[in-house]
Order: sequence, then structure tokens, then C-alpha cells
Amino acid sequence: MSEIEIRPFAPPDIDGVFSVILPIQRDEFGFAITADDQPDLQVIPDFYQSGKGQFWVAELDGVIVGTIGLKDIGNNRAALRKMFVAAAVRGPRHGVAAKLLDTLLTHAKEHGIHEMFLGTTDRFLAAHRFYEKNGFTEIKRSDLPRSFPLMAVDNKFYRRAV
Repeated sequence: MSEIEIRPFAPPDIDGVFSVILPIQRDEFGFAITADDQPDLQVIPDFYQSGKGQFWVAELDGVIVGTIGLKDIGNNRAALRKMFVAAAVRGPRHGVAAKLLDTLLTHAKEHGIHEMFLGTTDRFLAAHRFYEKNGFTEIKRSDLPRSFPLMAVDNKFYRRAV
């Protein structure tokens, strides 16, 4: 079995990033969303790979199969964003989600991030279970820091100490 490689995003990865994210958003969950509706992904180096942030891709046999972003929101806080894993590699066999999250958490600790937040939709039930299993607790929208980058579809929010 091939190994999953987690590595920082590089600009040539952009098509692979969209090939993972858009089918999940549109086909699996029915969101009418395009690449143009996600300007953060158009400028990953500026939006994510600045300050204490970073953006990673998971690769299997040269194909991007997962993504995760850490957005520095100031005051040693960060937002976890754009965590997506292609359906074909979900679950414990490949461990893509766990490897992505472990990479992000290690980076956050090494860079002095103390608190992490995330927003998601109430449709992503498996994601909720994953986040809760990994130390995230649900919070109210009003408990988010002002600097948290809200997405229009987000209606469920989580927090985790790092």
C-alpha cells in the first residue's frame, strides 16, 4: 500500500486542491459553490501561509487527496479551515484526516498557537464526530473571536486548546 504524504501547499497544487474540495462541497453535500466563491483558495500563500499559518495537502501516488488550512487570526489563536478528504481515502485504512490534523496541531504548538477555532456546517456529521473525538468542543457563534473568518455556510462552531 502506498503511503500518504502530508506536505505544505505549493502554487502548482491549486488544481488538485479544487479537485478534492469542490466535489465534496457540491456533489456530496449539495452546496452551490464554485472556486470563485472561495477567494481564500485563490491566494493560499497570502491567506494561509502567512504569520503562524500554513496550508497542507495530503498526497497519495502523486494525487492530492486531502487538504487542511491553519489561518493565523492573531493573539496566538488560529482557525482550522478547508479540511477535506476525498471519499476514496476516508477512514482508518489510510488515516488521511488524522495525519492532516496531527500535522496541523504539531505546527500550531511549534508556533505558539494556544487556541484553535473552526466553523462548519451542520451537514458534515462525520466531521463533527471527528472533531469531537479529537478534543474540539462545540461553542456558540457568539463565543468566536472577532478575528475569526466566518464563512456563509458555517452554522456550527468548535474550539480546542492546543
